[in-house]
Amino acid sequence: MMQMPGAAEPQKKPILVITSQVVRGGISGRGLTFALERIGHPVWFLPTILLPWHPGHGKGTRIVAPNAEFAAIAADLAASPKLGELGGVMSGYLGDPDQAASVATLVKAVKAANPDAPYLCDPVLGDHTGSTGGGLYVPKATAEAIRDELVPLADILTPNCFELGWLTQREVESELQALSAARALGNKRVLITTSPALRRNAIANLLAGPRGAVAAEHAAIPNPPHGTGDLIAGLFISNLLEGRDDEDALKRASASVFELVARSVKKGADELLFAEEQQSVVKAMALVSSRRVLETKARA
Repeated sequence: MMQMPGAAEPQKKPILVITSQVVRGGISGRGLTFALERIGHPVWFLPTILLPWHPGHGKGTRIVAPNAEFAAIAADLAASPKLGELGGVMSGYLGDPDQAASVATLVKAVKAANPDAPYLCDPVLGDHTGSTGGGLYVPKATAEAIRDELVPLADILTPNCFELGWLTQREVESELQALSAARALGNKRVLITTSPALRRNAIANLLAGPRGAVAAEHAAIPNPPHGTGDLIAGLFISNLLEGRDDEDALKRASASVFELVARSVKKGADELLFAEEQQSVVKAMALVSSRRVLETKARA
């Protein structure tokens, strides 16, 4: 149906975000909520932990709700008559392993209320880099709870290469290894952030989806601010909810993250400049190449 001039655009559906909250900076819930609301999604936000800043900026106080209270508020949300309004659910960093069970129950309730609402799990477990040389930066019990209770429920999974390797107990050092590991998980869509790229001095976001695999590549930017994984996950699910195909959704999300990082680094910022450079989130001008990935060897 043609939209009449001056008519309001269709309202985007709310997204439930379950992840950490920081006071300063643009990681996790703080930046993700801003980005999603800036592009038109109302956000329900359930914090799993309160931090003063990203742990990479130094030690800080951690405030985690007692498990009984966290479970109670999750149960309140699961019983809400408004639950069917949600267009999707995203979960990220957990402050305690017991939170996984509450998140799983809430996700199932959303699915019961709206079977079409996708669940995106960002398994925030660790990385190859860090002051200790990389590895898990959450307790092993938390990582195992995410693996056992949340990963199997996810329609979309967004691990980095370290997390993908940890979840599958596989080596992930090449594009084909990443794709093979992603397929082994069995989720409908697995988006591997900062996947091995074919070009030198580049990084890729590799998507293993129901209609094949596609990679979006762009130039690598040294020492990028934290929060890129949260952002690309949010933009990707938003693009899918708008009805875009996998390749277009991936290219658009990758372009926005690349442009926001480049502009933030150019200004010497140690955090993503969501407020100053919000147009990059809305409509990026950066060009990101994409290509289809052959899977014959990856499935072997």
